[in-house]
Amino acid sequence: MKLLKIAALAATALSILSTTVSAQEKLTMWARNTSEAFMPALIKAFNDSHKTQIELQIVPSEQMVQKYATAAAGGSAPDFVSLDLVYSPSFAKAGVLEDLTDLAKSLPYFDQLSKAHVGAGTYDGRIYALPMSADASVLLWNKNLFKQAGLNPDKGPANWAEIEDAAGKVNALGGDIHGFYFSGACGGCNAFTFMPLIWASGGDILVDDGKKATLDSPQMHDAINFYRDMVAKGYVPESAKTDSGKNFFGGFATDKIGISPIGAFAIGNLVKNYPSVDFGVTFIPGKTGGKASFGGGDNFVVTAGRDNLKAAKEFLEFVYSIDGQTLLAKGGSLPTRADVAAEAVKSLDQRYQVATEAMKIGRTPSSPVYNDIINSNTGPWKQMLNEAFFGPDANAPIAKAQENMQSILDSAN
Repeated sequence: MKLLKIAALAATALSILSTTVSAQEKLTMWARNTSEAFMPALIKAFNDSHKTQIELQIVPSEQMVQKYATAAAGGSAPDFVSLDLVYSPSFAKAGVLEDLTDLAKSLPYFDQLSKAHVGAGTYDGRIYALPMSADASVLLWNKNLFKQAGLNPDKGPANWAEIEDAAGKVNALGGDIHGFYFSGACGGCNAFTFMPLIWASGGDILVDDGKKATLDSPQMHDAINFYRDMVAKGYVPESAKTDSGKNFFGGFATDKIGISPIGAFAIGNLVKNYPSVDFGVTFIPGKTGGKASFGGGDNFVVTAGRDNLKAAKEFLEFVYSIDGQTLLAKGGSLPTRADVAAEAVKSLDQRYQVATEAMKIGRTPSSPVYNDIINSNTGPWKQMLNEAFFGPDANAPIAKAQENMQSILDSAN
């Protein structure tokens, strides 16, 4: 809500910033430091081949939202921003972003762009953000530990019973080896990796265009009890309870965890930095099968009040070209255009093919108050999961979170 109050001031400030691309030597763009492996190379390639020039500034991820809101309110915002896609609706609601609907629908491959990103970039029926970079949640398993436990190392779990069975057998190897890992005190991590369990089982988190919370559902109770059982049986290290995300990747990288839901970013990191970890990649399944994925990453947005749509389209056409998508993939981002995704990752580790398929089915809850209901340390999502996973009872935390989340959503509408 603080973000919206700050950004709401931008509407009047932006009017004095209106200028034409032709009057500028360079357009300015901000990107999070989480994209530092590919954004500088992407911008350089664009600048080297286009008359339009973009000057890139890398911003620490944890500072981006506040920095952009403040800059927009003060009249010093950049022309373009690569913004965590979950924050697109809040900035759109505040009037900070340019309407990209006509631009988006003019692209001949618009229907091939990541549905998760476009969905998160749509507010009140209009498109204010388009895909920039992407990550998708997947399930990793340790092939060496599977083999030691008498499991087929080349076959990943396809439902919850198979996950729990495999986790138990790996856990039985003893010592400091555990069957399963997740960051139990990280709201964002568990949005990324836990929500797909509900989606693949036929449930949801938000419905009615993000206006209604559906936490207290059979699918949520089943998914939480699935995790509770593995915690109770000791398949999950005790450290998971207080892990705020610092060990989100590191747990599996120790080569002592059997199974872990995580992002596709882990594939390249493991291949490059942990070559001894032999792992497989599969989809996050539902209770009895199916598959789902959280679509993460960044959206491209244009600060309102500028005459920059022609340049924005020129840049996006480069980003969505096979050259642009390949540059993104080589730098660690999944392709955001489905019809060229396989081509863009063909030179990379073959396990990226699973990740690109996960991206095609990726979903992202869309709400102007996403941070308040999901990411916040005091928000209903994080508090519910931590209490339900590790506490004496799951029912009370779910009921409380349902009430609190709905209250926040009602206040925002």
